[in-house]
Amino acid sequence: MGENLKISQEKTVGIYTLGCKVNQYESQAIAELFEKEGFNVLPSNQPCSVYIINTCTVTAESDRKARQFIRRAISKNPEAYILVTGCFSQRSPQAVGAIEGVDYICGSANKTSVLQAALALTEKGEKNASPEYAVQSLEGAGFEKMSITHFERTRAYVKIEDGCENHCAYCAIPSARGRVRSKAPCDVIAEVEALVAGGCREIVLTGIETASYGRDLEGVTLADLLCRVDAIPGIGRVRLGSLDPSLMREDFVKRIAPLRSLAPHFHLSLQSGSDKILAAMKRKYNSRMMLDNIDTIKKYIPNVRLTTDVIVGFPGECEEDFLDTVAMAEKIRFLDMHVFTYSKREGTVAATLPNQIPEQVKKERSARLSAVQRKIKDELLCELVERGEAVDVLFETHENGVATGHSAAFEEFAVESDRPLDGEIYSVLPKRVENGVCIGILVKED
Repeated sequence: MGENLKISQEKTVGIYTLGCKVNQYESQAIAELFEKEGFNVLPSNQPCSVYIINTCTVTAESDRKARQFIRRAISKNPEAYILVTGCFSQRSPQAVGAIEGVDYICGSANKTSVLQAALALTEKGEKNASPEYAVQSLEGAGFEKMSITHFERTRAYVKIEDGCENHCAYCAIPSARGRVRSKAPCDVIAEVEALVAGGCREIVLTGIETASYGRDLEGVTLADLLCRVDAIPGIGRVRLGSLDPSLMREDFVKRIAPLRSLAPHFHLSLQSGSDKILAAMKRKYNSRMMLDNIDTIKKYIPNVRLTTDVIVGFPGECEEDFLDTVAMAEKIRFLDMHVFTYSKREGTVAATLPNQIPEQVKKERSARLSAVQRKIKDELLCELVERGEAVDVLFETHENGVATGHSAAFEEFAVESDRPLDGEIYSVLPKRVENGVCIGILVKED
């Protein structure tokens, strides 16, 4: 108890982050706010005086992990102040409050309020007898002002949008994040300029529904923003977060294709290759529209790579529907595919649909589709080897004499190196493929 008391009197904070890139960005912004108040931000697996748990609720597993991480923080230091924010606490604040030891609960609209709550608890010098609930209604919520200046390795995520109004049948996120809110273009530009000045080589513009950026702003579109970012002096690579395939119409693709900074890689949320399932999911496109838009991307950006998300086992998905998804994957040849098994979320349309798929069938389909995807990825990377052309790689990590990084098209590379190459771009000649990674050699400059 004495050691815990000592820790509780120190100004240290650990931040557990679950879920998407937006959550990662928000946790970084929160960490920087705590640093400005004199807190030492430590790895979340260390004993700290304050813990922030930034939660996700996209699946039932996400909810389970949120509870697990809260309890883990409490076990690290029972005297610590426990503050919970994010999507799970927005949708299920009482479930969070039922965990003994939680001091403060806020949701998705006021995440930065954890700083003032932590300062108040530190000043008081003791834990709350019962949780303080500060979850705000998302009705009428604006874009919460936050920014970052730090980044890990070479890449920084910049949140440009919050909320989603698509209301897909399987998704609980609209109720956890609210309506679409966009960050003002001038604020995005200022944040990116600061990151570039700090040495960041790659910016990822992301949001809960990135394709909706600007919908709530007058005379501003995502293409407009990309053009402004592209004009920033010294800008390196720019990527976009996950995109709805319906965005990739010819007018949009034609406008962004010439941008010098835009990486030739897009993550499109396919979800299914079956028109029946896409309709049941209430997606905004069908398989034909998906293929047409991908043809448009390849027309204007010939060297593009695509990655995607897919849900298997959606209610009513029969074997033929699943095989339609397999066929779509084989036709498009995604570089990577995140395969999820359908997870029933309370309050969504899909949770009430008949013909729910048994868990064993979901797992079997997930394994089959993942095997197909591994084969496609290896084929794409082997084609790079056979082409015999050097590829520019931005290096990010170095461990055990091996440096790893990604090409502009998001292919992963590894080379032997006796020193870290983090933040540097080198030409790499692909030599072979191992476990989804291109193994190459550095091309010596003359």
